[in-house]
Amino acid sequence: MPFLLSAFPRAVRAGFAARLRRCLEKPLPSVETILDAARRSACATGRHSVRHGHGLPIVFFATVLFCVAVALASARGSEFHFVILGDRTGSAVSGVYQQVWRDTALDHPDFVITVGDTIEGGDDLTADAEWRNVLADIAPFLHYRIFYTPGNHDVWSIASAQSFEKFTGHPLHYSFDYETAHFTVLDNSRSDEMPSEELAYLQNDLAKHAKQPIKFVFMHRPSWIVPVLLQNSEFPLQRIAKKWGVQYVVAGHLHQMLHFDLGGVTYVSMGSSGGHLRESKEYEKGWFFQHTLVSVRGGSVSFAIKETGAPWGKSRSTSLNDWGVAGLAVETSHQAK
Repeated sequence: MPFLLSAFPRAVRAGFAARLRRCLEKPLPSVETILDAARRSACATGRHSVRHGHGLPIVFFATVLFCVAVALASARGSEFHFVILGDRTGSAVSGVYQQVWRDTALDHPDFVITVGDTIEGGDDLTADAEWRNVLADIAPFLHYRIFYTPGNHDVWSIASAQSFEKFTGHPLHYSFDYETAHFTVLDNSRSDEMPSEELAYLQNDLAKHAKQPIKFVFMHRPSWIVPVLLQNSEFPLQRIAKKWGVQYVVAGHLHQMLHFDLGGVTYVSMGSSGGHLRESKEYEKGWFFQHTLVSVRGGSVSFAIKETGAPWGKSRSTSLNDWGVAGLAVETSHQAK
């Protein structure tokens, strides 16, 4: 690439470098957008070279860029990766969240999504300061796109809801597309039950994005856990999930790694990413600090649940299917060591 660029005037090189920097600062667009822009750029650059006498080198360069764009588009269209972080708080253990973020960065995810409880909360007067402190702690990682889910430690009042929106840049419920997947984030921060307005939002949101083949729903409290344990397929969330083809429903709050299946929908309770470990603190029962790398390849989705290393864990790694409704369902090679 440096050899190709050296053939052009300084102004051309500077312009290209500026555009490249701007592109790298933004998330990559869709495959269709990349290809369309590359085609138009190649054609326009070819016409410019003829008018201004730059000749074949610029046409060749535009063609190379087009080929690179095609390769990038193909690669991006085939797979992507994101990380799910568990609760930071609920009696946060000092140092764990920063280590979880360092572990996350080693996986180079396309984005990060939380399951809530990012601050300790409870006091309207200190909420803003808590958010500033947390964001300062993870400042080296803020170049990642982060999608926050509101938890009960984040939102407990009107003022705290406003703080959440101000510091995360997200409303209390929202959705987004990434490649072939659709993500819906719901707010049950102030209720053990899923509020009816959140279910209505979910219904409308999924109807608008019905064509997305892969769908995730995130919330903080696992308001679904009792009917799922009882294998009741008629509760409202399950009916909506089934109707619109939701594959994964993900929550936090318990600080325990658990996995449930009901009627083709997978329900996941995420382990902690800093909030205290309850009860026995046994790894096999789902009590450990972790981050989870989710890989989407075409129509398939895989979860790699990665325990934090020493002094808070043993760096064990498992898949979602290794876990069940009461903790570790099968003995893995990592668990056996």
